[in-house]
Amino acid sequence: MMAIPGAQRVTLVDCASGLAVASAGRDDGVDQHEDAAGATDAVRSVLGSAALSATPDGDDVEEIIVCGAAGYHLLVLTGPDLDGHLFVHLVVDREKGNLALARLRMQGLVREMAVR
Repeated sequence: MMAIPGAQRVTLVDCASGLAVASAGRDDGVDQHEDAAGATDAVRSVLGSAALSATPDGDDVEEIIVCGAAGYHLLVLTGPDLDGHLFVHLVVDREKGNLALARLRMQGLVREMAVR
């Protein structure tokens, strides 16, 4: 995942606990577990909001993208709900990365993870 152009940091997060399972890349002084907990809060917020879902049961969200001045945060879910599932949090540099390419690569890698 760190081979994705512009990738700065990637964290595999356990949705149930909100803790980082694994991480790689720059830490920028950010604790991986604090980062994972914050990302989990964002994912739970989106999944808990009927306004952000296209289906009545709310299980259609596959990824969440947060755009900042310096980069992008891609939160890619491995399943339709948080119980017992993982998600990947990828931070991509805005100048060095390509959001569309990062999304495509992440979708492929997450699909590959789900098969194994």
